[in-house]
Amino acid sequence: MRRAIAHRPWSWFYVVLLACGSNPEGPTGDLSIVISPASPVVIVGGHSRLTASVRDGSGQPVDEAVDWTTSSAQVIAVARDGTITGLAPGQATVTARVGTASASVTVTVPELPQTGVARPGLESFDRIVTALMLKWGIPGGSLALVKDGRLILSRGYGYADLETAEPVAADALFRIASVTKPVTAVAALRLHERGKLDLDAGAFSFRPDLLPPLGVNRNPQLDAISVRQLLWHVGGWDRAASGDPMFRPLTTAAAVDAPAPASCETVMRFMLGQPLDFAPGTRYAYSNFGYCVLGRVIAQAAGMPYEEYVRDSILAPLGIIRMRVGATRVSGRAAGEVRYYDRESTTSVFGDGAVPWPYGGFYLEAMDSHGGWIASAPDLLRFLTAVDGFSTRPDFLQPGTIATMLTTAVTVWGTSPYYYAMGWLRRPAQDNWWHDGSLPGTTSLLVRAGNGLAWAALFNARNVKPNSRFAEELDPAIWQAVGEVTSWPAIDLFN
Repeated sequence: MRRAIAHRPWSWFYVVLLACGSNPEGPTGDLSIVISPASPVVIVGGHSRLTASVRDGSGQPVDEAVDWTTSSAQVIAVARDGTITGLAPGQATVTARVGTASASVTVTVPELPQTGVARPGLESFDRIVTALMLKWGIPGGSLALVKDGRLILSRGYGYADLETAEPVAADALFRIASVTKPVTAVAALRLHERGKLDLDAGAFSFRPDLLPPLGVNRNPQLDAISVRQLLWHVGGWDRAASGDPMFRPLTTAAAVDAPAPASCETVMRFMLGQPLDFAPGTRYAYSNFGYCVLGRVIAQAAGMPYEEYVRDSILAPLGIIRMRVGATRVSGRAAGEVRYYDRESTTSVFGDGAVPWPYGGFYLEAMDSHGGWIASAPDLLRFLTAVDGFSTRPDFLQPGTIATMLTTAVTVWGTSPYYYAMGWLRRPAQDNWWHDGSLPGTTSLLVRAGNGLAWAALFNARNVKPNSRFAEELDPAIWQAVGEVTSWPAIDLFN
C-alpha cells in the first residue's frame, strides 16, 4: 500500500525509496530480505538510516549480517549499519545482501533549493557551496558577496525549516556566533573615537557594583586588565586551561547563588573570584568571557544597554535594522530566522529536560557581545564595507580608528603571518581580515580580502554528521569558487 509523501526532520535532502523484489535463491536457501522504509517517503536532512530484516522460509526473523552496497558512490554513501548519505544530486540503487538473497531501494538526491538571483559568471559559488553542504549534511545556508564595495551576489541554499521544507531566503536571519566579536569591537572603537571610552582604562572598573560570591575574595589581578587587552584576547583567561565560563550557566549561577541560567553579569561575579591563567598582556588566548566583559564596558560608557547602543548607534546608521541579539528557545525565533540543527540533544540550561543542543544547550542571551547576534549575510556585508578601509563605500569609523582596530600585541604574536587584532584576524601580507563563528547549530564566516572582495557565509548546522569538517573546509571552498570567476558583474544589490 502506498502512503503519502511526508516531510520529516531527520535529513535535508529528498530521498525517494522504492522497494524492489528479494531473491531467496542460492546457498542460503529459504532466506529473504525486506528493506525498510519500503514505500515512497521524503526525508529531509544530511543522512538517514535504512534497516534490513532477514527472514527464513517460514517468515521468522533470523540474525544474519547484511552487506550494503550502492550503485553510485558519487551520489550515495552507505555505511555498514545502513546509514545513507547524499553526496551529490542524482539517483542510485542501494542493495542489502545475505548470500544470494538481496533487496534494493532506489534513492534519489535532488538539487537543493536555491533562492535569490543567480548571476552569470558566478555559478561556481552555487555549485561549490551546495556540494559542500551535501557532503556534510548541512540543511541550509546563505552566501553574500561584495566586489569593490558592490553587493554582487546574495543567495540562499537548502532549507530554513526541515519540517515545512521552507527554503532559505537570500536575506534569512542566522545566528552568527563569534562573528559577533567584530560588531562588539567596532562598538567599543566608536565610543573611543568619540572620547567616551579609554582603551587603556581598567576593564573591570566600569562595573564596581559587581561583587564576587559571598565569602570569596576579589582577584586583584583583574585590575591590571585593560579594555585594549580584552579586544586583543590577551586578558589572562585560557579556556583550554580553565574552561569557558560562558558555557557553564548552571554551575556559575549556583556558585553565585543567582538565578539560572547565568547572565553575563552573573558570570562576571563568579569570575571576580577566580585566578587568571596568565599575566595580562603576556600571551594570546581566545576568550569569549573577555568579550562578555566588553559588552558591559560598552553599556556603561554609552549609558544604555549594549544591544540598544549597537542597534541604534552602529547598525541603524548603516541601514541595518533586522540585526538583533537572538533567543535561546525556539519560541523566541525571530521573523525570517532559520531553525538550527544538530545531531545531539542535551540537558536544558533552563532545567526542563532534554533539548536539541541549539535550543537550550547554552544560554544565548548571556552571550550577546561575544556570540549572540542574528543577522543576514547581506547585512553583515553592509557592516563590513562600512569599516573595511576601502574608498569604495564611506567608512563609518575614522581612518585612525580603523588603523587602531588592526593593531595587535606584537610581542605576543612574534613572527606569525597572521594575528588577532581588535575583533578580526588579519593576515598583513594579503591585507585579509576575517572572523568565523561556531556553535551547535551554527557555522558562520565573514571575510574582507585585500583584493576588494568580501563575503559572508551563514549556515544553520555545524555537526549534523559525526566528525564533521564542514567549518574547516568552508573557507578553502569559497576561495576555490573565487578562483573560477573570470569576470565580475557590475551590478550593486546594495542599491
